[in-house]
Amino acid sequence: MTARTSSTSNPLAQMLGFLKQPMVALVAIIAYLLLSLGLLIGLDRGSTVFPLLSMIFFPPFVLAPFLILASPLDGKIKLALIAIQLIILLPLLGIFDSTYLELAIQICIFAGLALGLNIVVGFAGLLDLGYIAFFAVGAYTWAMFTSPIDTIFTINNWTVSANAFYGFVFLGVFFAGVAGILLGLPVLRLRGDYLAIVTLGFGEIIRIVANNLGSPVNITNGSQGLDTVSRPSADFLHPFVIGMEQITGRPIANVEPLAYQILFYFIAILMIVVIIVVARNLENSPIGRAWTAIREDETAAIAMGVPLTRMKLMAFASGAAFAGALGVLYGAKQTFVSPESFSLIQSISILAMVIVGGLGGIRGVLLGAVVVTLLNLQVLKNLSLQINAWKNVDAVIPGWFIIAAAVVVGGLLLYWAYRQLRAALKRREGWFSYLVPAVAALLGVYIAISSFGAQDFPIANWPSQLEPARYERLVFGVLLVIMMIFRPSGLLPEPRRKMELAASKREQEQNKAAGAGD
Repeated sequence: MTARTSSTSNPLAQMLGFLKQPMVALVAIIAYLLLSLGLLIGLDRGSTVFPLLSMIFFPPFVLAPFLILASPLDGKIKLALIAIQLIILLPLLGIFDSTYLELAIQICIFAGLALGLNIVVGFAGLLDLGYIAFFAVGAYTWAMFTSPIDTIFTINNWTVSANAFYGFVFLGVFFAGVAGILLGLPVLRLRGDYLAIVTLGFGEIIRIVANNLGSPVNITNGSQGLDTVSRPSADFLHPFVIGMEQITGRPIANVEPLAYQILFYFIAILMIVVIIVVARNLENSPIGRAWTAIREDETAAIAMGVPLTRMKLMAFASGAAFAGALGVLYGAKQTFVSPESFSLIQSISILAMVIVGGLGGIRGVLLGAVVVTLLNLQVLKNLSLQINAWKNVDAVIPGWFIIAAAVVVGGLLLYWAYRQLRAALKRREGWFSYLVPAVAALLGVYIAISSFGAQDFPIANWPSQLEPARYERLVFGVLLVIMMIFRPSGLLPEPRRKMELAASKREQEQNKAAGAGD
């Protein structure tokens, strides 16, 4: 009786229960969308703190579809709200600031790549560290046939017009799928680390081949890359952009670049929708169940009659096909393709999106792609821009703020270490490892207080070596470590994966209890 009374008297619980009503949730989501859009539109682009405010307000707006999907609304209403945001509100925001539209295109491209890699890694359990190679195949497929650089394609008049872009999307799918099969053939008998090493080598081989095919016959123009890659025409969007200019009352200096951004944005959205539909159908098909069987136990899958060779090749080809289509889009959007764009770090970034979101789950992988892309392309870069903006106005951080921040962060870390240490002492194991963050917290607070004291810190003295944008790889590493410790199943784990991890944890606890009893 007491527990029920306390739960009903909790204001937060009452509010969450209130939001479970569909009509209330609908009103709250509409207000959320309009408020976040209004805040972004109302930002002063000339303000010193614009990078910071943009970094704070844009992620909640982009993450709104996941909030809508988690709401108690009807499925058709959810789709309608998401469509309104993606088709109307986000392009409208792009009229006011085209950088948001550019960021949305990048999110769509990486989300599509993460969904493709999820088929290979999440569905079939085949660790692929060279996935970016298929993205490169698609990009070079379009760039080689449209760039005016003196390659064998230009000399022999094999180039095509810009309007062939839409047909080349399917060619990118075909060539990347063939490349996926060629990768799959020699690795059919490999698993785990050995498979990862071979696929990593395949990705590097594609990049090195593209880097060296500039001579004796110039095919890819080598390390200099292919520039002035053609784009499909966006003239039909000019009236739309001009109309939006009149409606919003915001003058647009150059209609052509914005029209191209809107064109590529809608193409990217269409590709994402197609990829989600195909991935969902594959997941729920006999092919998807065969991939799940292979992921769980190859020997048992073979015993049950699963054609191992065919299913593995299909997984590699399906995942590669998605990357090929997105590569064609990337080449046309960037108008420049070079081997440096397809490095190992890109493959690691895409794998990080899949792991952060949740292996095997479509919605989780999409969330991971959005979070990691925002972290990389907006949060870290905007923090660097904000620091530089404060440097230009000779801003100063008060000494008391530095000390307070150090004490708060150190106190939170100490509290977490104390709770973990207390639990470890009860289990009588692993307690020493929790002393490290406790000592680190105390040391950090001591350094902050002794270094700054009550003195103010001019931001002009901030070293350029410590700009956040320089530490993308470090942030990825820390993010993955945190995910493996606190959320190994991902932000939105696939239900089966979540049950597997829970069962494994129970088994470990039972084994420990049995060992302690002996």
